Amino acid sequence: MLVVDKESFETEVLKAQETVLVDFFGDGCEPCKALLPYIEALEEAYGDKIKFTKLNTTAARRLAIGQKILGLPVIAIYKDGVKVEELIKEAATPENVEQMLKKYI
Repeated sequence: MLVVDKESFETEVLKAQETVLVDFFGDGCEPCKALLPYIEALEEAYGDKIKFTKLNTTAARRLAIGQKILGLPVIAIYKDGVKVEELIKEAATPENVEQMLKKYI
């Protein structure tokens, strides 16, 4: 999974030609850590159709606020540089993430 930061987010996500999943996580976010293996498994299954990235909001707080990331975890789908759908906090379950992904492949 590609790690993006405040320097690479625009190029890798906002200017990407393909659909992009962004896993917004934080250093102290236990639910984020628990979700990561499921996101990695989804990347194995769908990585040829959707670009998978992750962004540490602890290190890029302003960027996260600019993207309206106010709680964690957040799994978001970007298409043509626009966030088209996201799952926030308790809604960010492996099942919900996979259902959301399937809409964009």
